[in-house]
Amino acid sequence: MKTFVTKPAEVERNWVVVDAQGHTLGRLASKIAAILRGKNKPNFSPNLDAGDFVIVINAEKIVVTGRRMDQKSYYRHSGYPGGLSETTLRDLLRTHPTRPIEFAVKGCCPRTRSAARCLRN
Repeated sequence: MKTFVTKPAEVERNWVVVDAQGHTLGRLASKIAAILRGKNKPNFSPNLDAGDFVIVINAEKIVVTGRRMDQKSYYRHSGYPGGLSETTLRDLLRTHPTRPIEFAVKGCCPRTRSAARCLRN
């Protein structure tokens, strides 16, 4: 019995459309990250970029549990002293509805060189 090794020329990449309406943020992000890495395919190889492309629609209609809309915070820093800014999930969904999903998918991707391939798609 021989071990099957996927080669870059054999990779077939498809487009996947995901409807985010009614889905929980974290559960949806983990499924999207698995699709981006190619873990949903039988020929998955961790060192190869074999994932599909993902399009998310209805990103502003995601669901979170509890009081997370007001308690979950996203931070950014300008680099200057006292330059820390905080935004709640509710405000971020109002201004940039796709960013909470992007941040959640980034958190689900591995912290290796393959993460760049995961987030590029």
